[in-house]
Amino acid sequence: MPASSRAFVLRHTRLRPVPGLEEVRLHLADEVLALWRAAQVETGDPDAPLPYWAFAWGGGLAIGRWLREHAEAVGGRRVLDLGSGSGLCAIAAARAGAAGVTAVDIDPFAVAAIALNARANACRVAVIGRDLLDEEPPDVDVVLAGDCWYDARLAGRVLPWLRRARARGSEVLVGDPGRRHLPTGGLVELAAYAVRTTTELEDLDLKTGRVFALRDALSAS
Repeated sequence: MPASSRAFVLRHTRLRPVPGLEEVRLHLADEVLALWRAAQVETGDPDAPLPYWAFAWGGGLAIGRWLREHAEAVGGRRVLDLGSGSGLCAIAAARAGAAGVTAVDIDPFAVAAIALNARANACRVAVIGRDLLDEEPPDVDVVLAGDCWYDARLAGRVLPWLRRARARGSEVLVGDPGRRHLPTGGLVELAAYAVRTTTELEDLDLKTGRVFALRDALSAS
């Protein structure tokens, strides 16, 4: 990871337990807007992405809780965490006994945060720092997609990609606290949890995070 990105993450976050998943520790920030301004200054880019990597979001928290209870879903299997952010879902999968875990995020700060967080949890997580949505899904057993539905454009790219992954034989698990762009069809709810997010960007501090399985196209039709 670039030293500057690693230093930025360490400078602007604090390693602490995750609410509801206290066995996991992440480098988390307190205020998203202040951190966003710092990222804009650091990169010289006024359009720098929001620092999603510095907070535990509702969908990721739900997936983490579900994997803690259902380790068999990923145990001994190859797992890909799409839009990984902090790496929470990837770390949860590694702790549940996945044979190999790869986290994917396009933000260089997220790439640095994932590596730091994996090390803090004594987990081995590979990191890909490019946009996989422009490629065919890789050959993995399970795809995790936490909190990918906050933006209409992103949701419109993610769902077809996840459906292709499912068609190629991967199981797909989706985590979300009920955002408006979450697809209404093709998902089977597996569990719901009361989750406490760590960012003021969510409209409620305490939310209901749900975990879904993506059905294949034939079942969904």
